[in-house]
Order: sequence, then C-alpha cells, then structure tokens
Amino acid sequence: MANAREIQERIKSVQDTRKITNAMYLISSTKLTKSKKLLADTEPYFYTLQSLIHRILRHLPELHHPYFDPRSEKTNGDRICGLIVITGDKGMAGAYNHNVLKMAEQWMNEHPNHRLYVVGELGRQYFASRQIPVEEQFHYTVQNPTMNRARLISSAIIEDYMEHRLDEVEILYTQMINSMKMEAQMEQLLPLTREEFDSATIPADTYHEEIQMIPSPSAVLDHVVPNYVTGFIFGALVESFCSEQNARMMAMQSASDNANKLLADLSIAYNRVRQAAITQEITEVVGGAKAQRKKRR
Repeated sequence: MANAREIQERIKSVQDTRKITNAMYLISSTKLTKSKKLLADTEPYFYTLQSLIHRILRHLPELHHPYFDPRSEKTNGDRICGLIVITGDKGMAGAYNHNVLKMAEQWMNEHPNHRLYVVGELGRQYFASRQIPVEEQFHYTVQNPTMNRARLISSAIIEDYMEHRLDEVEILYTQMINSMKMEAQMEQLLPLTREEFDSATIPADTYHEEIQMIPSPSAVLDHVVPNYVTGFIFGALVESFCSEQNARMMAMQSASDNANKLLADLSIAYNRVRQAAITQEITEVVGGAKAQRKKRR
C-alpha cells in the first residue's frame, strides 16, 4: 500500500487535472453557444439561395448547365471523385475525429480514383502518417469558421470541377443531431441534381411568377451556384465545429466525473493509511510505556 505522502501527491495531481478538464468544458461550452448562433444566423441565406435555384429550374426545365452535368459518359473506373474531409485541429473530443476518418477510409476503398481535400490539422496528420496523398490542405480552418474561409475552399473545388480535374465532389462532416448524438455525414456537392431542389413541396395555389434573368439563365447560375456551394461548405464547417465542441464537452465532463470518483477513492485510502499510522504510533507509545514500567520493577 502507498504511504500517505504518495497518496497526497496523487490527490494533488488529480485535482490539477480536474481543474484543466473543468476549464476546457467551460471553454467548449462558450464556443458551442457562439457557433450555434452563427449557424442560426446564416441558415436563412443558405435556404434563400436554395429557393432561388429551385425557382430557376422550375421556370427552365430544359436548362443544361455544367453544374448539373452528371458526366454520364464516363465510366466508374474513369470518374475522378473528390472528397472534402472536415476534422478537428485538436484532440480530446471523444470519437469525433475517429468517426470521420473511419468513414473517409471506407470511401477511399470504394473510390480508388480519388482526390482528398482535408480541413483540419488532425486529418492532415492522419493522412500524412499513412502516406496517403492529399490534393490540398486547409490549415486551421475549423477553429474559426467564416464565410471567407468557406469561399476559399469552394473556389478551389469548383475550379477543379469546371476544369474536369474532378467529376464529382462529396463532403464529409459531422452533424450535431442533439446534445447527446452526433453523426458523420457524407453529402454530394457537385454535380447538383434537380431532384434535390425539386423535393421542396410547393402549395397548389402558389402563383408561378415570371422571372427575367439577365444576361442569361446560365450566367445567373454561374453566380448563384458557387454561392450555394460556399453556403453549404460553411454550414458543414459550423456543424462540425458545433459537434467538436459538444464532443469535447462530453469528454471533459466524463473526465471530471472520473476525477471526482478517483478523488473520493484516494481520500478513503489516505484516511485508512493515516488511521493505520496513528494506530501504529499509539501502539508504539503504549508498548514503550509498558517496557518502562517493567524496568522500574
């Protein structure tokens, strides 16, 4: 059994660790509140763009555009698939990064002709350690998701898509279902499909107004679709950031609870050692007193 000094040192170490986990919990809680507000503020912009594309497609059912081109002439073996992988910059967030990277590996096995676009330091380190080539890395983007950073990612993706270096693009991020559940999600960014915009239900009595697109419908889509893709990427960045902070909150809460249990066990062990030491001292004092009385006789 450890002595009292060793137990005291371990108690102090656990207390210091608990202070750190409590501080990280509070920091993640603040960041989560801020990111949730940011997501709520930008959702109307994203849904407005989605509604605008739906209106354009509704009025021009025969419109052909590169952003909606499925490139069906290419076989599965010839198609170049791109994947945007959004991970965290830091650890201590439970299985948050593990779930994303595991799904990314499964996707790479299914798409041998692929290109990776990695967001987040942990994702970069993961693929570099396994010597998996990465087309482009976006460093430290996830800690402060902004529309400008999302636009930098979307411009790189759209450029590669329009120049036929990519035939389709998907994005892998973590969606926060609720405060207790988060899931890694994979969505297709490009090419766009009419079905995803036609799925919105329109009331029967809705007035189908005429719209005028200047200089042309194709030029309007050239401007609207990149903003839509940017908005989708920004939403994925914010969702991932929310999920990361929530996962870290849960991990730090669990660590703090474990620290409290460990401190309770260590306190009991310390009290037992201290009680045993006191009993030993009393026994020695009593034994010494008896020995002195025997000498006097």
